[in-house]
This record gives sequence, structure tokens and C-alpha cells, in this order.
Amino acid sequence: MKKYIDTGKKDTRSGFGAGLLAAGKADERVFALTADLKGSVKMDAFAAEFPERFVQCGIAEANMVGAAAGLAIAGKIPFIGSFAEFVTGRVYDQIRQEVSYGKTNVKIASSHAGITLGEDGATHQTMEDIALMRALPEMVVINPCDYNQTVQATIAAAKYDGPVYLRFGRPSVPNFTNPDEPFVIGKAYVMNEGKDLTIFATGHLVWEALQAAEQIEAQGVSAEVIDVATIKPLDEATVLASVKKTGKALIAEEHNAVGGLGEAIAYLLAEKQPTRLSFLNGKDLFGQTGTPAELMALYGLDAAHIAEAALKLVK
Repeated sequence: MKKYIDTGKKDTRSGFGAGLLAAGKADERVFALTADLKGSVKMDAFAAEFPERFVQCGIAEANMVGAAAGLAIAGKIPFIGSFAEFVTGRVYDQIRQEVSYGKTNVKIASSHAGITLGEDGATHQTMEDIALMRALPEMVVINPCDYNQTVQATIAAAKYDGPVYLRFGRPSVPNFTNPDEPFVIGKAYVMNEGKDLTIFATGHLVWEALQAAEQIEAQGVSAEVIDVATIKPLDEATVLASVKKTGKALIAEEHNAVGGLGEAIAYLLAEKQPTRLSFLNGKDLFGQTGTPAELMALYGLDAAHIAEAALKLVK
């Protein structure tokens, strides 16, 4: 089993900021818009480098989406940034009509997603954003696992022609992927090969899945760990090849049960390769106030709970 090393904890939203700056340097068509959250979504460096391409929209998210759609129609590549709760739920109609239906080249950058937002509590901890974005035709949904992958995913999103939803978080988490590996939209990354079951994970839970795989390896169980960084379009070939080999799959995600990665994989397997499945997610619940670590443990999304669920599925 390959051992991954945490090279130093970083927040994935800062990975977005670094990726946005790199994309802006590579292409003068890249613009950045935010709804009074420049610092929170790490657009500071881009705004300082390219003030003529940065737009502070104020607390007017719906207007921000419309302005971005207009920029896209004019040939620009706009990134809109806000908290995940605000940039999906608050402006869903505008995204549906002006971005998805119009297939405009707008990139939706959502920070502070999931329960790892922590102490801000249920009103800000969106656990249904992936479901909202997955349901929209033409929308690509990306949920990178660490700082390095978020940098590369942001650069890839800028090069992609069409709507993209990028999800990242506030807390500092392990940074362990190769910083030089280009991100391929639509590719699932096989982090470790195994034979007894497959653990599909996305976002912050990829590291937890890797730690869980190490724990159960000591008990004689070999887990294949796959980082599903692109939830839509799903890498069907990689998913099917893995479960054909292992015969069992555990799907772990920092999102509610409805409409997330678990449903996407279950739908695919029900149609093409029925498989024994188990799920770890936020169920049908809102979040709570607590530290990210406390909430991950409470909702059963940390390495210990993933290892427990994996052993149960195998045995």
C-alpha cells in the first residue's frame, strides 16, 4: 500500500486562491467576482494583481451571477466566489436560468462547504450543495481533496468551456497529493489498489479514507481507495473496473445522503454492475455547531468510522 505523507496542513480555499491567480496570469480573459467575501474566498491576490479584472459585487449574489453570465457571453471567463450556502441555494434560480440553461462559461467557486465549516453552525454548513449542482444539466461538479489538487482543479476549470461548480472548505487539512499533477476533469484517481473492497471518497474525506485503509490493512483487509474529485461527470470506467475487482464498495462523503456521490455511484452500479454497497454521509440532517474534528466524528465521517464501516462491509 502506498503511504501518503501530509506535507503540511493547508485550507483548500487557499488552493483556489493560488489556482485563480495562476489562471489569471495565464489567460487575460479570467475575471473574479465576489459578494463581499474577497478575503474569505481568497481572491485577495488576484484582486491585487488584476484590479481591472476584479469585481466586488457587494451582498448581492443574484446580481453577481447575472454579471458573470454577461461577462461570459462577452467572451470572458468569470469565477464567482462566495460561501457554498449563498452561491448555490440563495441564487439557484439565477444559476439555473443564466448559467446552466444558457450554458455560459461561468465558474462557481464555493468556499466553507460541509460540516467542516465548524463553529458557524447549521445555517452556514451546506450539506446539499452537490445535490443542487448535480441536478443541473451541463454543470460540472468538482470537489478536490487538498490544497494541491484544488490549485490544479481551478486551473483546469478555467480552461474548460462550460459551467463548473468548484467546492472547497475553510479548515486546514492534510496536503498530500502531487503538486505538479495536472487535474483532469472527469477522472477519478486510484490512490491505492486493493482487493477486498473499494472505498470511494471525495473532498476532505479522501485523506480520512487513506488513513482508514492503513488501519484495516493491519487486520488483513485490503482496501482500494479512489479519490472521486469530479462527481459530475462521473468516471464510470474507473468505478466499474474497481468494483468488478473487489465486489464491494463503501462511499464516503461530507454531504447529505440525498443527491451526492453515493447516489451517483449507486445509480451507475444499479444499471451496469449490481454491487454490495455501504454509505457514510451526513444522512438527512442539518449541521451543528462544533469544531471540524468534533463534527466529523459526530457524523461518523472520520478515519475511525470509515475503517469500522469497511470492516463491517467485508465481514
